[in-house]
Amino acid sequence: MTPWEGRVLTPEGPRAARVRVEDGRIQSVEEACVDESRLIVPGFIDLHCHGGGGADIMDAGDAARRVAETHARTGTTAFLATTMTSPLDEIERALAAAEAASRTQRPGEAAILGVHLEGPFISRDKLGAQPDFVIPGDVVVMQRLMDLARIKVVTCAPEADPDGALTRWLSEQGVRVQIGHSSCDYETARRCFESGRHGVTHMFNAMSPLNHRAPGIVGAALAHATYAELIPDLIHVHPGAVRAALRAIPGLYAITDATAAAGMPDGDYRLGHQTVRKCDNGVRLADGTLAGSCLTMVEAFRNLVAIGLGVEEASRRTSTLAADYLGLKDRGRIFPGAVADLVVLNESLECVSLVLRGHEVEPVVQ
Repeated sequence: MTPWEGRVLTPEGPRAARVRVEDGRIQSVEEACVDESRLIVPGFIDLHCHGGGGADIMDAGDAARRVAETHARTGTTAFLATTMTSPLDEIERALAAAEAASRTQRPGEAAILGVHLEGPFISRDKLGAQPDFVIPGDVVVMQRLMDLARIKVVTCAPEADPDGALTRWLSEQGVRVQIGHSSCDYETARRCFESGRHGVTHMFNAMSPLNHRAPGIVGAALAHATYAELIPDLIHVHPGAVRAALRAIPGLYAITDATAAAGMPDGDYRLGHQTVRKCDNGVRLADGTLAGSCLTMVEAFRNLVAIGLGVEEASRRTSTLAADYLGLKDRGRIFPGAVADLVVLNESLECVSLVLRGHEVEPVVQ
């Protein structure tokens, strides 16, 4: 039984405490007179992660393992391996490889909770950095993909599923369907929120924007969405827009949308079929289009604090709400019986110690 001491963010609020861990679970959280300069928060959960450490989920093979290890060392204790719009045979290989990696997790790897399928059921009008291998929504194809991996989230443009058949089928399977990479109007997006789509993919990006006479997906999400993901690298979304979304969407949670460039020096990397360049903390296509990010979840946490959130709220937005969205009751919180995923931060909010499923992992300080 190993104790971890500091100012612990528990569901009841922060308190000076000692966290005891046994067999990969939190055994107890005991009040104690300890050094409160260290802040202990639930492990970060990233529901949209394409890569890291030079590896891209679409590479298949051991790529998912490398991504899991890279992000674990910066505080991500669980994530969804996220695919790109690609030919179906390439998606199938990536799904099979991610599923295999998730079934045999090693101590130093973040848990792969399943897959976020981003495309191929999107709109050509809002590809963003996705290559054009778009296809219409198809239940038969989707069933084939789900036979290969535990798909938890699907990004689907309403244009690709106009009658809602795929969305209804996915919802019946317990899959979260998100609006993204779409140019649909406010009325269409509103109907989607009212009839089964559960969230929004990288809020504000690759979607019809807010105009006071044509509110678009952004307006519909601010008015009607319960959950949405957002990339808080302060490049994809201005801090003022982040704060507006925080006020409007109760379940707004942070994601990285990280690419293979995360944790790597400036240079060229792969994102599915695309070549992307990391430079000045951003990742872009040759034409300047933002193409995912090089963000880590600890940086997302610090950025939320930097724009005015308290550490408790920043922790909710980088861990608890993502767990809630997937219906995971034993992650994203520090309480007896929960999975022992902990991030220990110093006064500068840098990772100084990490615990993944009860195992200590050496952090990379960012």
